Amino acid sequence: MSFDARLEALAIDLPRMPMPIANFVPYRRCGNLLFLAGQVCEWNGKVQYVGRVGVDYGVAEAQRAARVCGLNLIAALKVACGGTLDRVAGCLRLGGFVNCSPDFGEIPQVINGASDLMHELFGAQGAHARTAVGVAALPRGAAVEVDAIFTLA
Repeated sequence: MSFDARLEALAIDLPRMPMPIANFVPYRRCGNLLFLAGQVCEWNGKVQYVGRVGVDYGVAEAQRAARVCGLNLIAALKVACGGTLDRVAGCLRLGGFVNCSPDFGEIPQVINGASDLMHELFGAQGAHARTAVGVAALPRGAAVEVDAIFTLA
C-alpha cells in the first residue's frame, strides 16, 4: 500500500503546513535528504497545548501534543514532496523538545507520540533515530516541538 493510501486508510487528517514565525524555511532538501524545521503542537495556526508538561499536562496529554507536532511534520513533508508521500523512503531522525518542569523525567515517553505516528504511517520505514530533551521554554508557549529528517526515493 502506498503511503498516501495508508494515510487515507488510517483516516489521518493533516493540518495546513505551518508557516515559519521567524527567519527560516519549513523544509530544506539536500540530495535525497529532507530536513524539516521544528513544528510545535499547533493545528492550523492555533497552538493546542500551551504550558509545561509535568505542571499543566500529564504524559498522555503531552503525547497527544507530540502527535500533533508529527502531523505538522507530515503536512510539511507532503508539501515538500510535491503533494505525495509516496516519494518518502523513510524517516531517519526525530528531535523532540518538551517544555517541562525540571523534575519531569518522562521526556522520551512524551516524544513517543510523534514516533508512534511515524511507525503507524510509514511502517518499517518509520523506524528512526531520536533525541528527546526537556527545555525551559518553546516558541509560542508550546508544550512540545519536534523536528525531523527524512530520506526520499
